[in-house]
Amino acid sequence: MEKDFPVGTPSSGSMPAVPVPKSTQDAPESSTGSATSQVPQATHQNVAGAVTTGQRIQAVNMRMGVELELPRELKACIVEDLDLVNTHKQLFQLPAEKNVDHILENYVNFVKSQGKSDNGEYSVDELVYGIREYFNRMLGTKLLCQFEKPQYAEILLAYPDLPMSQIYGASHLLRLFVNIGSALTHFSLNRCSLMLVSSYMQDFFNYLSENSSSLFTASNYKMASVAYCFQAL
Repeated sequence: MEKDFPVGTPSSGSMPAVPVPKSTQDAPESSTGSATSQVPQATHQNVAGAVTTGQRIQAVNMRMGVELELPRELKACIVEDLDLVNTHKQLFQLPAEKNVDHILENYVNFVKSQGKSDNGEYSVDELVYGIREYFNRMLGTKLLCQFEKPQYAEILLAYPDLPMSQIYGASHLLRLFVNIGSALTHFSLNRCSLMLVSSYMQDFFNYLSENSSSLFTASNYKMASVAYCFQAL
């Protein structure tokens, strides 16, 4: 868990900002230091299990009128990511060369270069603001494997004043979206707003998929030391 992120408070556009569920509003910000023992453990199954329950999630989404699907390329990236961490005991190297803020900034620039931001109903700034805030709230409690907890504690000590979106990269951002379709159904959004946010999220997924070869690579991981492996037990 470098560059300043150019997105501030959401504008007053008609596109609803991606909200943070009430259940996470009291969660500690990932950018503040805290002992890892105080953070609920997120196991390998917590993250990867959602990939294998796609039919159940899809059924919930269909009832709510939400059809949000990760592209096949991104699902493969999630499987590889968790395999490298949990099976091969490798760690994503931090701070990431392309951190979450950098990825979101590039997406904003891409959308605006396509002229989409001229649409009065489309506010890419609000979308990435919501993603960034949601990521920073959820990282420490929901997005880490058990094996990554000592690394997270080290990062909090080394960068106490930085949001984790300036430290972590694409692989952890992608974990955020494993359950996003069903999660959206719990937000306080009307059907129209829900469909609008879902559409913009799908556009972002497609962007990540098209750039997956540069964002998700095994070279971002390195084998953990023997000392670290004992610490992570």
